Amino acid sequence: MDWKSELKKLLYIVAAFLIFYYLPIGNPRFDNAVFEALHLTKWYAQEHVLLCLVPAFFIAGAIAAFVSQNSVMKYLGPTAPKLLAYGVASVSGTILAVCSCTVLPLFAGIYTMGAGLGPATAFLYSGPAINVLAIILTARVLGLEIGVARAVGAILFSVVIGALMYLIFRKEEIEKANAMMNMPEPETPRPLWQTVVYFFLMVAILVFANWGKPATNEGIWYTIFSYKWEITGISSLLFGLTLGAWFGVKWWKVLVSIIVVGVLGFLFQHEPMIPFAAGVVALTLITATEKGEMTTWLEQTWSFAKQILPLLLGGVLVAGFLLGRPGHEGIIPSEWVSVAVGGNSVFANFFSSLVGAFMYFATLTEVPILQGLLGSGMGYGPALALLLAGPALSLPNMLVIRSVIGTKKTVIYVSLVVIMATITGLIFGMLYQ
Repeated sequence: MDWKSELKKLLYIVAAFLIFYYLPIGNPRFDNAVFEALHLTKWYAQEHVLLCLVPAFFIAGAIAAFVSQNSVMKYLGPTAPKLLAYGVASVSGTILAVCSCTVLPLFAGIYTMGAGLGPATAFLYSGPAINVLAIILTARVLGLEIGVARAVGAILFSVVIGALMYLIFRKEEIEKANAMMNMPEPETPRPLWQTVVYFFLMVAILVFANWGKPATNEGIWYTIFSYKWEITGISSLLFGLTLGAWFGVKWWKVLVSIIVVGVLGFLFQHEPMIPFAAGVVALTLITATEKGEMTTWLEQTWSFAKQILPLLLGGVLVAGFLLGRPGHEGIIPSEWVSVAVGGNSVFANFFSSLVGAFMYFATLTEVPILQGLLGSGMGYGPALALLLAGPALSLPNMLVIRSVIGTKKTVIYVSLVVIMATITGLIFGMLYQ
């Protein structure tokens, strides 16, 4: 018997026993924190899994199934021209404008297919941070100065953090590039423009299905919001037609799916989640019952889902326990946060960056949260620091990043975001005063 191994198991059992033995059930703050953890996880499951993560998983699976490693290396690989690589990464993230969790399957997809660490992390940061609608809302609600500072800071952060990650792990990136350099270019069964249209339609479904309501009921952003489901439906229809025309899916399957989803959409016009869920089921059945590329696509999609989803839900549960939902408290009193982020000290900016990095923000929720904190005495420097670190990071986000690139790279990436947000907040606070 391996007594060392058995002793370790015994210590785990004893630790678990002591935790449950002294569990402070009945303490109002603890009970409320447990409720907040469950409430946040329930809200996340209802609002983000089906609309955000499921389309993102299918897109990530499609990247792995239909995009060659050579193509990824050409535009995002370690040896790709830096201006091209970081430009493509930051622009792609900006167009998607997703939250810190939805970007993860897409990041995992391009990194797995050979994207360099620098461009991949630039994409990872830019997706949730450079959200045009969120930046406009920030400028309207919190002031033009902080809105502009957020936009400029987020754009610079995506490039600088990506470049620093490449420089820190330069030797490893060069070895990775050399290992993939001699890979033959696989034959593609369809022209490039068809693949581009196919991905464009999937991204359109992801973006418009999650289009948030703007602050005012006027302007182009509100007009798009008013017709978001019609645009999503048209994109889904065209996407289904591409599967039959370009990917060899049997037409009867495509037409049956279109009819079923269309009828459900007509019957449940005020419950768009029902036809959307039906569309997801239809796509899953199509890919599961076809052979070749479609089967590979589903396998890759499932691979990302089973790797990422448990970590995300577990991370959201812990984040809810510690910090609660927006406007509610977890185990950590909100007064502690309000007091710690007042003024423009180094500690206030660092603490704001750190709390923002671990707290989960759904898209656009950071603005009303900061509005309340500013009213409670938060400094404008720490507010900007939180805006630069918060939307791009979260505890569930970190857990998944670690599973993709490892502990060391994750720690350095998170540290770079927190440090840069702290410094930027400190400088902005001085200038704003």
